[in-house]
Amino acid sequence: MNIDGLKSHLLITVNTLIRHSRAMELTAYDVKAKKKVKIENPKVVKMKNGRWAVSGKSALTGNKVYRILSKEEKAAMK
Repeated sequence: MNIDGLKSHLLITVNTLIRHSRAMELTAYDVKAKKKVKIENPKVVKMKNGRWAVSGKSALTGNKVYRILSKEEKAAMK
């Protein structure tokens, strides 16, 4: 398996885990609401610097929210 295939497989696996995980509720700070909100439709993305993040929509306002994952959170998703 080449590197691109492995990356896409990893992203699909992590996204599936997040979608089906009821135990882990992801939150992010919503600037418009001025508080932490639940992330709807979370998608795991890899940033240019190699760190992992979750992006989605705010459950309260519908704005796009973004949360950078810690190494521990990333390891817990495996």
